Amino acid sequence: MGGVPEHFNLPWHLAIENGLFEKEGIEIEWTVFKGGTGQMTQALRNNEIDVCILLTEGIISDIVNGNPSKLIGKYLNTPLIWGVYTGINNPVNHYGEIYDKNYAISRFGSGSHLMPIVDANAKKIKLQKEQFLVIKNLEGALESLSENETDAFYWEKYTTKPYVDSGVLKHLGDYVTPWPCFMIAATNRILENEKSTIDKMLKVIYFTSKQFMTSPTSIQEVSDRYNQKLEDVKDWFHATEWSTNEEISDKVLENVLHTLKYAGIIDKKPQLDFFRA
Repeated sequence: MGGVPEHFNLPWHLAIENGLFEKEGIEIEWTVFKGGTGQMTQALRNNEIDVCILLTEGIISDIVNGNPSKLIGKYLNTPLIWGVYTGINNPVNHYGEIYDKNYAISRFGSGSHLMPIVDANAKKIKLQKEQFLVIKNLEGALESLSENETDAFYWEKYTTKPYVDSGVLKHLGDYVTPWPCFMIAATNRILENEKSTIDKMLKVIYFTSKQFMTSPTSIQEVSDRYNQKLEDVKDWFHATEWSTNEEISDKVLENVLHTLKYAGIIDKKPQLDFFRA
């Protein structure tokens, strides 16, 4: 299993720690991907990982472009709130000033790369490839922005908020994805060899996610584990809904494919069954 080191994935860690996968005869080895979706799509392509939780737009565009994987279920029903940032000493002060500037991205094909393109495209602005600088992860972005090497950076709002509070980043605004933000994907190889195990795994995580959403201790646990202010976690938690089944609607897939093609990120729209296990 692979995922980013963010609070969205706490249900997976709770299920592992509580032995819920083990009870079903499943051994889960968790791998942290600080480089985000772009790093995970590459790991799936290389068969270095079996299953990942990735940004919807990133995994769909990569499957279109040849990633030998399939979507096996939604992970969140709600969109992601991307914070848009610059360095604290950067002369940029307003969201509307960024579109001719340089962007820090974790990798090409990552959410931090795709979202600025989708955002700008909605405003009839086309970003150029040379505007993007690969910085690998959040730590790389903080360094690049502080040196004014780059001018804009899109990252999950609540993960980056502590850096705004401490005066490292300047918050310019928010961008909300127009679809559910995280999907679960598995390689074709693991689906061919271990489909029944994958089905059991999904039942465990959907059960755990349902419990997590109703537990009175979840907000405090997120605050403690991820070193975030309690009031920020409350805002995030109440705005977030985890999926409790694997259904991915045709409408969601059509919306993502239409937007990615319109933005020039993909050049074709395969049939929807192409994405499903």
